[in-house]
Formats: sequence, C-alpha cells, structure tokens
Amino acid sequence: MDKLLLICLIIFTIAGFLYSREFISSGNLVEVSLDNRPVYILDLSENREVSVRGPLGNNVIEIRGGKVRMKEAPCPNKLCVHQGWIERGSIICLPNKVFVTVGGNEDKEYDAVTR
Repeated sequence: MDKLLLICLIIFTIAGFLYSREFISSGNLVEVSLDNRPVYILDLSENREVSVRGPLGNNVIEIRGGKVRMKEAPCPNKLCVHQGWIERGSIICLPNKVFVTVGGNEDKEYDAVTR
C-alpha cells in the first residue's frame, strides 16, 4: 500500500510540474527591471544585447533567436548566468537586483487582470 501511494505521489508531482509550465506566461516582450523599476522593455524577436548597471556592477542580457539569457553578471555564484536561455518565465540576479521577465504581448489591448 505504501509503495502504491509513493508511486501515485511521484506521478502526480511529475504531471503537476509538466502541467504548470502551461501557466507560465509566454509572450513577445522582455522586461528588464532594476530594483523593481523597469529599465528596458524589449521585443523578443529582435536580437540584441543590453547592459544594466546594478549595485554590484553590470549585468549583460542577450536576446537571440526568440530566447533570452543573462550573459554576464557580477554576482559571486552566477546562478542567473547558469540558468541559460529561456523563452518564458524569469531570470533573477538577486544580489545585483536585476530581473528579466518574458511575457506580455504588444498585440493585445488588455491583459489578464483587466479583462
């Protein structure tokens, strides 16, 4: 009985993880914020690099091929850099207070909150 319960919990956990990816918004805009203030709002379809100066130094954000990544960061453990390329969700450099979020669409007149 315990093994059956464990197997069911593992299956529900994996299914929940896969299903939750559908709720993470995807879009064609990348918002780069410093200390909760927007610095850049960029189009995900345009290849480019931008630099954001935080308290510890410069973060370099790269957009290429419909994906975004934190290319360089001054933080000690560089978890944000190791996160790699994303097409939805967020990358956060907490020590330098830089947030990169993929979501939103230029084409929509309303977002989910105002409907």
